[in-house]
Amino acid sequence: MTLLDYPGKVACTVFLGGCEYRCPYCHNTELLDMNAPELMNDIELLEFLKTRQKLLDGVAVTGGEPLLRNDIASLLERIKNLGFLVKLDTNGNHPDRLQEVVEAGLVDYVAMDVKNSRERYGETIGLPGFNISRVERSVEYLLSDIVEYEFRTTVVKQFHDEKSFEDMAEWIDGAQNYYIQSFVDRDTVPFGGLEACSVEELEKFREIVRPHVKNIEIRGV
Repeated sequence: MTLLDYPGKVACTVFLGGCEYRCPYCHNTELLDMNAPELMNDIELLEFLKTRQKLLDGVAVTGGEPLLRNDIASLLERIKNLGFLVKLDTNGNHPDRLQEVVEAGLVDYVAMDVKNSRERYGETIGLPGFNISRVERSVEYLLSDIVEYEFRTTVVKQFHDEKSFEDMAEWIDGAQNYYIQSFVDRDTVPFGGLEACSVEELEKFREIVRPHVKNIEIRGV
């Protein structure tokens, strides 16, 4: 159960394995190559959710990257049919599948990571030379306000600076919600030596972005 992962709702979080990114600061590295032991299959998950009907408002589906799953629409539909709201977390690299599930009415809220400025995107996700055109399409799609959404950036001192936020602010101009998340080091983070920014730095980043978004908050401090 979570009171944090789905804003304003009481929810549970479902982690799906697999991600094409290799972010050096990832908290869920055991999910990247889908080698983590499966705790539930789909049938067991749906049976579990039936026991939470009228107790939970929604289900937050995260990863890994949920939109890598070819049958994600089918899973979300079955969750919706149990009466739950669905929040989807995504890295934005699958705009066609994102549009498919949103326009089918299978998602009520989308949280998309905007990892960094376009110039530093590949460096930040551990894939130098990464083509961000699909991420740009997802940003543009969510900015059309077809579904409730948030953009969010996990801030790491080694990857983010004022220029990063100047560029991201211009990129997501007009967004509904934007969350600046402070990096927290954990045993599962693949690279050591990474640091969080100070509260003062995070506040400075927020002021850079503030003129461009409707609601901006700092998380994790």
